[in-house]
Amino acid sequence: MSPSPRSDPSHPQAWRGLEIGFWVALTAVNAVANSLAVVWEARRLSLDLAAWEPVVWETSSGLVILLLIPATAAFTRRFPLHLDTWRRHLPWHLLGSVAFSVLHVAGMVALRKLVYATQGETYDFGHWLHEFGYEYLKDVRGYVFIVATIETYRFVRRRLQGEARLLDVPDEGPPVEPVERPERFLVRKLGREFLVAAADIEWLQASGNYVNLRVRGHDYPLRSTLASLESRLDPQRFVRIHRSYAINLDQLASIEPLESGDARVHLKDGSTLPCSRRYREALRERVAAP
Repeated sequence: MSPSPRSDPSHPQAWRGLEIGFWVALTAVNAVANSLAVVWEARRLSLDLAAWEPVVWETSSGLVILLLIPATAAFTRRFPLHLDTWRRHLPWHLLGSVAFSVLHVAGMVALRKLVYATQGETYDFGHWLHEFGYEYLKDVRGYVFIVATIETYRFVRRRLQGEARLLDVPDEGPPVEPVERPERFLVRKLGREFLVAAADIEWLQASGNYVNLRVRGHDYPLRSTLASLESRLDPQRFVRIHRSYAINLDQLASIEPLESGDARVHLKDGSTLPCSRRYREALRERVAAP
């Protein structure tokens, strides 16, 4: 049986509920606060404005932004704004902010027209070029806030979760003899550092620009690609089973064939990982080899 990610605070998916809850709560609070502010201002100025209209405006805007957050998060994984990448990736984010605004405006206008139609009214967005320029000035601030929040959150999560770095040579002194030394990983977590031998890794999972190393029930992200890391690990010990997964053969418990041609890989720690048909036969051959 696969362990529940939410029961393990070190697992990336354990934070998923927190992420979703944060954005939903923030969007709801922002929509309510803005709606009340517009209604009060309309009453203060004695404007002919139905109370439901500001609610529709703010809710439609918030819903579309909420739907765009997963795409924005994926975009930041592809073009992260780190100290060593922000200059190279900043132009992409400028284009991303324009795309974000276009989708936001188009989505919220469509929702408003739909709701207004149900009330027998017509929603007039105004002159598109002028209004889009106005909306973009607001949206770019929102885009910056969302990206900054995502990157800050990921930075904090990596520090709490721990982050690994590959060590190629011993920390002290020359090698005693010219034999191949097992790869080691330096893991930093909450200000502490400790070493993890490659043999202790149970499985690996690709996650954007990182590879999560599963070690004794905990995940440690290493900034690398799975293909690059796989090439540096012992091929007699580690084998690829999926485009996003590789396992330590010492941790393999069983292989469960599926009718689709794929398989499930059961590990000794109770984890269940997918094995695609592309890698299934190679895995079986490796297991059957003496």
